[in-house]
Amino acid sequence: MEDKTIKPGDLQGDFLTQEKLHLKRPDMYRVVLLNDDYTPRDFVVWILMRVFYKVETESTKIMLEAHTLGKSTVGVYTYDVATTKIAQVEKMAKQYEHPLTCILEVESGGEEE
Repeated sequence: MEDKTIKPGDLQGDFLTQEKLHLKRPDMYRVVLLNDDYTPRDFVVWILMRVFYKVETESTKIMLEAHTLGKSTVGVYTYDVATTKIAQVEKMAKQYEHPLTCILEVESGGEEE
């Protein structure tokens, strides 16, 4: 069996370097609520409160913006969180037989710190 311990004399002439780490912030994604002509307004507000933890006044504001402009940003999240929230909305909308839809849009790329 070979002894693989490093002895002080073994490093003579070798340079020890420290590698600099470049950290990157995670990419962020915008969850966007799309307007449709069939989903009741109260249901949309309830979904925003239930899935996105918005208060009633903010939920109503987001719902009205989507209703008048065709879409409204609900929030900005990491990819995993955003896709999970969209899946929750789709599941609940399907359960209650509403065509409510949210989509994902890239908010920003990761930047080095």
